Amino acid sequence: MKEMTFFEELKWRGLVKDIAGEGLEDKLNNEKLSFYWGTDPTADSLHIGHYSSLVTAKRLAKAGHHPVLLVGGATGLIGDPRPTSEREIISKETIENNLEGIKKQVMEIVGGDVEVVNNNDWISKFSFTDFLRDVGKYINVNYMLDKDIIRRRLDTGITYAEFSYTLIQGYDFLHLFREKGVTLQAAGSDQWGNITTGIDLIRKITGEEAYGFTMPLILDATGKKFGKSEGNALWLNEEKTSSYELYQYLINTDDCMVEEYLKVFTFLTPTEILKVMEEHNKEPEKRIAQKTLACEIIKDLHGEESCKEAVKISESLFSGDVKSFTEKEINDAFKGLEPFTITEDKNIVDILVEGGVCSSKREAREFLNNGSISINGERVTDLDLVITKDKCLHDKYLIIRRGKKKYHIAIYN
Repeated sequence: MKEMTFFEELKWRGLVKDIAGEGLEDKLNNEKLSFYWGTDPTADSLHIGHYSSLVTAKRLAKAGHHPVLLVGGATGLIGDPRPTSEREIISKETIENNLEGIKKQVMEIVGGDVEVVNNNDWISKFSFTDFLRDVGKYINVNYMLDKDIIRRRLDTGITYAEFSYTLIQGYDFLHLFREKGVTLQAAGSDQWGNITTGIDLIRKITGEEAYGFTMPLILDATGKKFGKSEGNALWLNEEKTSSYELYQYLINTDDCMVEEYLKVFTFLTPTEILKVMEEHNKEPEKRIAQKTLACEIIKDLHGEESCKEAVKISESLFSGDVKSFTEKEINDAFKGLEPFTITEDKNIVDILVEGGVCSSKREAREFLNNGSISINGERVTDLDLVITKDKCLHDKYLIIRRGKKKYHIAIYN
């Protein structure tokens, strides 16, 4: 594969949708720019939908461009207009708590000399009339009405607060242009209107040029965005979404999406990605591309050890060999299962029925006789087996496997 320029590689990865500003390609290839990406602290963690933008910011940083990542302490109080309805107002206390969590997360993920700023530090210094005079008078209402996200809300209605959001974000760009030499904003394609508002403000007030580019929104196989409003949020915080949960989701990526995700979410070179896809296409049942995708993302987010742990849990559950699980691995592996409780030593048949593993004692005996029941990784056929505390993992957990895939978990109290 022929060597590509930095901008050519961004396009090859599918990371460039719209461009604002003449000569941006040359500047990205040959100059060192200060750029910014922003997000509102609507939760105490970012999710996988944000990760594509964060990875792009990290790519820009690796290429020598200086990252300024903005967390919207001010804009988060208003809410970016959604296509269908107004966002729920979040309390100032919640915003502050979320802001601290996201700042820490962004610095850990992007690393290097990343600078994290809060737009409330400058927006809060404006009076209402000063903002209208110093910012609002430069942006025509007809111009704002023509913004796609605003135009789509006109029939159902849009509040003045939401309508003003683009002015605040536009001013953010102007402020960072003046104070930190930021000349480029990069964001998801739903932010195009806000980016161009900032560029227009900079041009009208300073007479200088700024730049922007958007990245296509990353969708899942059903065409939905990755995000908490879509009900499919995968949080970047390991305490909210474990590495194992992330691994399980990603190794089940549809074949039609996996190459796109490798390009967008990983730092594998184009040559490495093409090699992975070549191997994957020879034996797609092995899910080589999906496993590579999962491991690359988890290593970047949570580190090598978390990735190894996620792979171990996945492979152990598949084989049924769960004896070596730590308590953390047990909790991660069975996070979505509701455990049932054992309070005294009891016959295995009774436990299988009371725990809902089998519907009756007759069915329980049948499954035991067929060798279809495993307890903590060991096949059980003894109908008279009594489960005692010392038979539990860590003197507490009873992992029951029925057949090849159906797991139940009991806790001995």
